[in-house]
Amino acid sequence: MRFAFIIMGENFDPQKDCVGIHNGAVQTIGVSSLEEACEVSKRLYEEGIDCIELCGAFGADGAKSIIDITENKIPVGFVTHLPEQDEIFQKVIQNEISI
Repeated sequence: MRFAFIIMGENFDPQKDCVGIHNGAVQTIGVSSLEEACEVSKRLYEEGIDCIELCGAFGADGAKSIIDITENKIPVGFVTHLPEQDEIFQKVIQNEISI
């Protein structure tokens, strides 16, 4: 199985911020916007990726955009957390250091 994990952050460049392991079967790619994520996801889908997982920054709406761009033909998931950690996540986001 070939899968990708796409992370989103303000200063990511998918051309430079990417890594593959297991001979490229597992890829992690950084993007700076949902639009870039859609471009990357479409390319991965056309290249035969089996599954895409998204970081929590995408949320449900972002995941739906990736599902649409991949024609709902591969599984797309996104990372989430339990509600009791909302306050902790907000503290991290507010103090986020630019990458």
